[in-house]
Amino acid sequence: MELRHIPIDELRPAAINMRHGKRPPDIDDILPSIRARGILQPLLVRPVEAEPNAYEIVAGRRRYFSANAVKEEQGEVEPLPCAVMESGDDAAALEASLIENIARLDPDEMSQYECFARLTREGKSVADIAATFGLTELMVKRRLALGTLIAPIRAAYRAEKIDAASIRHLTLASQAKQKEWWKLWKADRNACPTGHRLKQWLFGGQSIATGAALFPLDTYEGEIVTDLFGEEGYFADPDLFWRKQGEAIAAKADALREAGWSEVIVMEPGEHFPAWDYEKVPKKKGGKVYVEVSGRGEVSFHEGYLSRAEARRKAKHEGAGNDAAELRAARPEVTKAMRNYIELHRHAAVRAELLDHPGIALRLMLAHVIAGSALWQVTPEPQKAASDAIAKSLAANVAERAFRGWQANIRALLGLPEERENLTAPHGDAEATIALFAKLLMLNDEEVMNVLATVMGETLQVGSAAVEALAVVLKRDMGPVWEPDAPFFELLRDRSTINAMLADIAGKSVADQNVAEKASVQKQIIRDCLAGTNGRAKVGTWLPRWMHVPARAYREDGDFAPAEAWHRVAGYFGKA
Repeated sequence: MELRHIPIDELRPAAINMRHGKRPPDIDDILPSIRARGILQPLLVRPVEAEPNAYEIVAGRRRYFSANAVKEEQGEVEPLPCAVMESGDDAAALEASLIENIARLDPDEMSQYECFARLTREGKSVADIAATFGLTELMVKRRLALGTLIAPIRAAYRAEKIDAASIRHLTLASQAKQKEWWKLWKADRNACPTGHRLKQWLFGGQSIATGAALFPLDTYEGEIVTDLFGEEGYFADPDLFWRKQGEAIAAKADALREAGWSEVIVMEPGEHFPAWDYEKVPKKKGGKVYVEVSGRGEVSFHEGYLSRAEARRKAKHEGAGNDAAELRAARPEVTKAMRNYIELHRHAAVRAELLDHPGIALRLMLAHVIAGSALWQVTPEPQKAASDAIAKSLAANVAERAFRGWQANIRALLGLPEERENLTAPHGDAEATIALFAKLLMLNDEEVMNVLATVMGETLQVGSAAVEALAVVLKRDMGPVWEPDAPFFELLRDRSTINAMLADIAGKSVADQNVAEKASVQKQIIRDCLAGTNGRAKVGTWLPRWMHVPARAYREDGDFAPAEAWHRVAGYFGKA
């Protein structure tokens, strides 16, 4: 004889049963007890020779029909305890033996627990107790599990005030949780969670069995609660389970990709894989793997599938030589809205972090100024000359030659082509900007500041207030870098201004003596004073008021832009 628990779907009444008949038996007297307590006495069954995993009931037909009634009411019922006859067994003798053993056992479950507990204290094993009373070891474990209950819950169960399903779940709970539940039960029995709701209450809405885990259980750091009634363990910390399960799913998915599957798609927990909407496609033809994850943690791998639409597209493209990679490209990984969502959140995180790294921000800003981007369009100052003479004069300027030489050094430092006159360009692209940013990250702070100064010089607008403000702030002396040249005198036209200059360089008396002379005569006198020719005493370095810092006009009613520009912004610089 083998004692075991058998699912009810594998059982059927046997024709040889003395109570066998077409009409279901009357079960009104035992149904309430079985509904509340389950099947306590094993059914006598024997295998059906023509069908595997099928058993016919020799004794226990009413118990079987009662269990079926409970299943219809509750949607499920636990496997039934059965004594399985072996070949050659004498059914009558075996049934008589079972009746004799069961008769020795008190039918009250709490009394059974007390009896079994006493035997375990005397050294009896679960197997010994099961053999003594003709029960399965699981039934003995179930009775012993009642010992984990606090005293008032045991008393209420003995008095049949608490149903068996609730007791089963309460044996999974800690004593603190049992006390919490008992308090709820005493306050309002109708509102207190019982049965399946009690299990959800204990596990925070999720009762995940250990059998669902893809990972080794010895790597789970949390508590595992053993369900002695169902011979199953449960994860006490669902969040920890899902983290571990997610890691295991990801590892399995990576292994499948390495094995050559074109794509492994992990579905959302609870989402069902509708196999009827997919077609089987082998790995070498672009089949995918769909990973189905149930709400209770079980994982199923559906290998070698494509949706019917994808399969049709693939069949259409195969003639054109499209491969699996082209097929995958037909469907983007994320929608436009999801891409927008991801990009906005990544942008917010990165720019907030940039606040703590001004050195990196400076380098990135320089990369944008030099190479340009969708949001940065920086144009270098074109330095347009109104004539060739002015252009030649500027090219000969000491300061301009120094700046152009420095530009060449910075171009070499950044690896820019020699034919590129300026570092900055009015238009660029994102890749060029990032390539330059990467180079700038490798430069030290001094080198970066040199790049910055050069770029700022390139983009400093001619005739702007910024030029005048910088001249004052930097205390720029124009004398060492500029002197009156031929284009200067050629462009000098206003007689009153020329006379004022003559007074500055040769004195007021000389200017007054020549006030009626032509502009050309007065300009020549200025040249003679600067060169010490034609009997004129040579003067030292002379700067017209236009070249002073800050710039000054010669006439009160004159329209001299540099002086006007400084006048507008001078207040920002105090006494500078």
